[in-house]
Amino acid sequence: MADNVMLYLDDIQHLNPEFLQKFISLADGQRKIDGIFEGESKTYDLRGKRFCIVMAGNPYTESGSKFQIPDMLANRADVYNLGDVIGDTEALFNLSLIENAAIENSYLEKIASKSFNDFYALVNYAQSVMDQLPDLEGNYLKQDIDDFIAVLRHVLKIRNVVIKVNQNYIQSAAMQDNYRTEPPFKMQGSYRNMSKLVAQVVPMMNEQEIDQVLLAHYESESQTLTADTESNLLKLKELAELLNPVEQERWETIKEIFRKNNKHGGLAKDDKVFGQLLDFNENLEGIIQAIREYKN
Repeated sequence: MADNVMLYLDDIQHLNPEFLQKFISLADGQRKIDGIFEGESKTYDLRGKRFCIVMAGNPYTESGSKFQIPDMLANRADVYNLGDVIGDTEALFNLSLIENAAIENSYLEKIASKSFNDFYALVNYAQSVMDQLPDLEGNYLKQDIDDFIAVLRHVLKIRNVVIKVNQNYIQSAAMQDNYRTEPPFKMQGSYRNMSKLVAQVVPMMNEQEIDQVLLAHYESESQTLTADTESNLLKLKELAELLNPVEQERWETIKEIFRKNNKHGGLAKDDKVFGQLLDFNENLEGIIQAIREYKN
């Protein structure tokens, strides 16, 4: 291999950790890696070469199981969480979700493909309370501009939900299981999700139809989560403010059961008696505390 080489591995959450461990010697001072060349094993020495390796992945796999980079590899690498918004870049990150998805929607693409300055100007117009349209560089039909703004206002609503999903996905992945107060949230708010959602938006849609687009998309995404599907969909509806009273009650019940099971460390059926003793002890402590407060 020549100098100035970058090896990029994507979706490493689907790879076997033993395979990833093969890169440990490449990441430390040895700068070597074992491989096969023309059917024979060979050790590649990359010292002195301008070579880097970039790996990207998600903290959860498609089935919802937790993925962790092997410690010895993580300790030798620079680790970045691309879902985190740092400093004053939040507005740019939020805008990028719309930028990247614009090509998937014909109404947005009509203007974005001609002038991104006009695209940005109309995005600012749609997000503000301005009464007058901004001056645009290109010549557009009034219908094209009206369609663009109508679609964009729906896209802004979708974008806000996707951002919430992304933030909760990151928080859930970074939280230790012992500290959880609700089931892990494993749905993603990625550029891919945003593009799929934006592609379905047309100008004449109403708010209820946009809600249905969101729910249908994430219902499809949740099918690989098996036993976690219900809790994740209810959490999604909570983030999108779409929970009805029955679903709200069900979600509170799930969280209460989860907190109780998590507190008892996931007791098996044979440990029910021990769990009941723990509950009795908690109730007894509550009675003692109430007596103390009454005496005071």
